[in-house]
Parts: sequence; C-alpha cells; structure tokens
Amino acid sequence: MKKQLIECVPNISEGRDLDKINTIANVVETVDGIKLLDVDPGAATNRTVITFVGEPEQVIKAAFKLIQKAAELIDMSKHSGEHPRFGATDVCPLVPISGISLDETASYAHKLGERVGKELGIPGYFYENAAKIERRKNLANCRSGEYEGLKEKLSTTDWKPDFGPAEFNSSVSKTGVTAISSRDFLIAYNVNLNTTSTRRANAIAFDIREAGRVKREGNLTTGKKVLGANGEPVRIPGKLKAIKGIGWYIDEYGIAQISYNLTNISITSMHIAFDETVKSAIGRGLRVTGSELIGLIPLKAMLDAGDYFLKKQERSLGISETEKIKIAVKSLGLDDLKPFNPQEKIIEYVMANADKKLLIDLSVSEFAEETASESMAPGGGSISAYVGALGVSLGTMVANLSAHKAGWDDKWEFYSEWAVKGQAYKNRLLYLVDEDTNAFNKIIDGFRMPKGTVEEKQIRQQAIQDATKYATEIPFQVMETAYKSTEVMQAMLKDGLQSSLSDTAVGILCAKTAVTGAYFNVRINAKDIMDRDYADDIIAKSEKIYQAMIQIEKNTIEFIDSKM
Repeated sequence: MKKQLIECVPNISEGRDLDKINTIANVVETVDGIKLLDVDPGAATNRTVITFVGEPEQVIKAAFKLIQKAAELIDMSKHSGEHPRFGATDVCPLVPISGISLDETASYAHKLGERVGKELGIPGYFYENAAKIERRKNLANCRSGEYEGLKEKLSTTDWKPDFGPAEFNSSVSKTGVTAISSRDFLIAYNVNLNTTSTRRANAIAFDIREAGRVKREGNLTTGKKVLGANGEPVRIPGKLKAIKGIGWYIDEYGIAQISYNLTNISITSMHIAFDETVKSAIGRGLRVTGSELIGLIPLKAMLDAGDYFLKKQERSLGISETEKIKIAVKSLGLDDLKPFNPQEKIIEYVMANADKKLLIDLSVSEFAEETASESMAPGGGSISAYVGALGVSLGTMVANLSAHKAGWDDKWEFYSEWAVKGQAYKNRLLYLVDEDTNAFNKIIDGFRMPKGTVEEKQIRQQAIQDATKYATEIPFQVMETAYKSTEVMQAMLKDGLQSSLSDTAVGILCAKTAVTGAYFNVRINAKDIMDRDYADDIIAKSEKIYQAMIQIEKNTIEFIDSKM
C-alpha cells in the first residue's frame, strides 16, 4: 500500500520576531516522522508560512503542538500587519500529497479541530473541503471582520464556531481563532509592481482574479454599485479562474504587490497569472518588476513555466531540468527581491532523502572512485546504463545546437521535439544506473535471509529467484532504452548540424556499448533463473535487440566514413 503523506501549511501571525518564529516552527520536528520543509516569514505582513510533511496521524500531532506553541507566544491583541488575520495560528490547511484523498484529509482536519477546541480552548472554523457549512467553504467569509470583529462575531448564531468556545473570553482575546481545512495544493504567489499605490495594485488584482470586481455605474471605483434582481451587487468576472488576489503595499520592499492564491494550478498556472498581470499592468501604465513565491512549489509547476517561456522564445524544450528552472526563475523574476534557491523552494527537492545519495548524484570523479572500490556495485549493468545516458546526451546536444542555429529558426520545433525525446531517454537511463545496483542488492539481501527451517529455506529461495528475475529485467530495460534512444542520433545524423557528425556518431557508439554490456548482464543473470521459459524468452528478446544494434553501429560507421 502506498504511504500516505499530508502536507500542513500553517500561517502564524508573527513575521518579525525570528526567535518566536523558529521556536514555533521547530516544535513540529519533535514529532517522529515529521519533516519541516520551509519557514517563510514576512515582516510587512507580520505573518509566517510554515510547511511540514509526514503521515496523517503524525501531522495532526505536530499541527496541534504548533498551534499550542503559537498560542503561548503570540498575543493577537497586540498584532498588526498587512495581511487579513484573526488568530495566532490564523489558518492551518492540510494538503493531500500521496496515497490519501481530499475527503480522507478532511477527516483529519476535523480530528485536529476538535482537539484544538477541547484541549486548548481555541475556537475556530472548518473551511474549504473540511467545511461543514456551505458558506464557510470560503476562507474570506470565515475571516470577515478579522480579529477586531471577533467579539461580535462569536456571539452570533450564524458564526458559532465549529469547534472551541463560542465566546470572546480572556484566553480567546489573546489567541484569536483558527481556521482549519483540507484543500488542494495552493501556491501563494506575489507579483511586484513599480508603484507604491495599493489602489492601482488592487485594480490589477480585480482585473485578474476569478471574483473580479463589483459592477458600478460610471467610475469603476467610486460609482454606484449595480444590484441584481436578488438585491446583491452584480460582479464583473476577472480574466482567470481558480485565483484569488488583492493588492497591498509592502513597506519592507517599498513597493506595492498583488498577492495571489492560485487554488488550482491545473486551471491557472503561475506563469499564466504572471503574464496576464504583466498585460494588465502595462494597460494601466505600470510595470511588473518580478514576483515572489511564498512557501513551496511543485517541481512540475516550475518546469511548466520554463517550457512556457522557452516556447515564447522559440527555443528547444529539450534542455536539462536545471536549465528549465533557471529560465523560469529569470522569466518570472523570482529573484527580484531576494535570491531564489530551487533546493529550498521546490517541494520534491526539499523532500528528497538527503541521507540516501544516489550514484547519479556523485561527481564524475566520485562515480569513478566508487566503481573502482572494493564493493561489487556499481557493476557492469550500472555502467552500461550510464554510458547509454552519455550517448543519448550527445544526440540531444546536437538537437539543441541545431535548434539554436542561425538561419534554422523555422525548424526549431522539429529539433526541440527530438531534444525532448533525448532528455526522456537520458532520464530513464540515469534512473536505471541506480536501479541496476538496487536490483543486485536485492539478490544479496535474499542470500542473507534465514534458512534454519524448511519454511525459511523456501521463503529464502523464492526471494532469491524473484530478485534474480528483477536483476535480469533491469539490464534488459537498459538494452531496450539505449537501443530506442538511437532514433535521436540517427535523426541528427540525417538532419542535424553536419559539423557535429562525430558527436552524433559517438552517441551511437555509446548506445552500442550500453546495449552490449547490458546484454552480457541479462545472460549472466538469466542462467540462475529456475523458470527456464522466462529465462529463454528474455534471452531471445535480448539477442534480437543486440543484433539490431550491431547493424545500426555498422551503418553509422559506414555513413561517417563516407562523410570524412
């Protein structure tokens, strides 16, 4: 069963006192299995976004401790800041990351809220997917009136809390209330403007956000509201769906910003929000100078942004992940206000297990030293996969060089498509570098299993056989992938830069080495498989690929000789 993971993103009403912030944030890691991913304070908003992740039960334990510590250290009666707020822990959303649904996550939100109300005496509301009352789905409704309106709000029937005391007592006057939810992954994203005017920033926010603006007669700002048949104000929708936004002035930076919440990035992405904001700003005589990411972002969102701007530049999309992220950062101006470190801001990078260093994370010299050491792995299978990755990298390089060649601008998409294919083959082969070593280690683990009883011997024998099959399957995948990757090099031999023919040919020779080396590994591992039908089948398929690869190598050498 897939491990269940929940991300928790509490926003606390303290963004200036770093000692308090760190004390509150660090309490989550006192719970086993919790990883603190990010702490992002804002002095002007006097608010900090904290992000941590773990399994559901551990997450709600950690969230409870954080809410408890924030209640101890933050006094809401003395709080001020630019951002709307009504509690020491203002909001505490739970976000399903892996192996758990939004509805299941909502049940954990309810469990957390009940405990916060009973044990801490903090009242609060469930919002978004955890909401028990329709009008409370919208956080803005729950937070209307903010902290200053709580005394009156808590006394009304309509706004009786979902958990905790329904009174503004001395304790609540200090802690305020907390809103708890389950929600989809949300990106908190600010766009920077070359103005100090909050009103103009708000005007752009109203142009863009889904809720748009209230329709008025005459002047858009001061004109009389237009009411509908139900007596409610008529609204003019904004340009983009699944986005909320307001304008504000940030004293810390001396500029106005538009603060967006992108509530569904599959509907409205960060780069589209940015580009539409740029258009609206220009139309109002303003300029976007950059943007700011609050908290973490999924890797895909950054790569999608990189692809978006590469297409606008008519450049190849088949470049490395690192380069795509660099393009995204520079195009969005994410380093406008402070340095942007992908290792600290992209959720997959932060969550990566730093203790488990992959072979492909080693430097070239470190990889060579590890291969030359006394350990049996990495061996021929991993090296074959690595050589194959180098080979298709050469083919991809030629595709990218061809896409960028002056005078070939009308063919950039053709070469980009080949470069994207090359990157996919390269990534697959790099994965197989470590997976071949992992497969070998599974065999070793099998031999180390106990064999004291008949049952233990049977279990051990089955584990060894299963591991041996897997250790045969992985080099076969190396063969398949390296062989298929030659389509990139063959295309570049025909249509790529002719000055790079030798590079392309070396790529094919590397693929031939990868196929041959992996072929040897398939054969040596298959001889120990008791299921001979399986063994004979995979050897036969391997032989077919091997012979086809020999022919490709022969054709390549003949072609190169004819050109030299």
